[in-house]
Amino acid sequence: MLSVFFGFLVGTALGLTGGGGGVFAVPLLVYGQGLNARAAISVSLISVGTAALAGFLSRLRSGDVELRPGLLFAAAGMIGAPVGAAIAARLPEALLLALLAVLMLTIAVRMWRSRTSPTTAASDGECSPTIPTAACRRDDFGQLLLTTRCARLLLTTGLGAGVLSGLFGVGGGFLIVPALVEFSSMPIRRAVGTSLLVIFLVSLSGISIRLWRAEYPPVDAIVLFLPGCLAGLGLGQFAGRKLPQQTLQRIFAAAILAAAAFMLARNLYG
Repeated sequence: MLSVFFGFLVGTALGLTGGGGGVFAVPLLVYGQGLNARAAISVSLISVGTAALAGFLSRLRSGDVELRPGLLFAAAGMIGAPVGAAIAARLPEALLLALLAVLMLTIAVRMWRSRTSPTTAASDGECSPTIPTAACRRDDFGQLLLTTRCARLLLTTGLGAGVLSGLFGVGGGFLIVPALVEFSSMPIRRAVGTSLLVIFLVSLSGISIRLWRAEYPPVDAIVLFLPGCLAGLGLGQFAGRKLPQQTLQRIFAAAILAAAAFMLARNLYG
């Protein structure tokens, strides 16, 4: 039941934020379930990737996904994921967890210091082609124009998200959603849906390379963690439509900060 509950927490955060919940999966599986870091990363990739697929299909039916930038982003991420997995295989487990804690601290600080919610950067229902800082422009019909600069930015950010996914088992939504909003003036609702597509494909790449390297995840952990994750996803998506995004962002940042502090304390003091 504890494993189901942990999966539920991760799925809820995933539904609320469009991918940020993946950062909780590995700490919960390692410190709450007693898995080693590499097994936890594999379970996280399978569970978060499957939940992301379910969320993506739901948002695709409602038209909240932009396939072209999402597939471009994912293509780079799928190349980066094996690179991250190869690096993780060469790092001591304690160092891997410490680096994940540092990444979580960085995410938490960035989210907490953000002055505005992503919903203020782009309208909730329509694209905003006039944002002066947007690197990618849109035509009169709101379609994204994949210029050389735009494609380069999406590919570079996607590659970074893929490396982090393969290295730590995180979905990368904390990087994908802001990038889609800021670079392409994508409304937050579509950015979240597009992020779920990217997370699924990048997670698929990450777990494939681990299986090829004969790093098999514990099936019993997946059988319990994944259903909880899927159940939490539905609740998170429902709550995300009802609660203020800025409030969710602050709560999520505080939770990540607490988890990262716990991980660092465990690594420093045992």
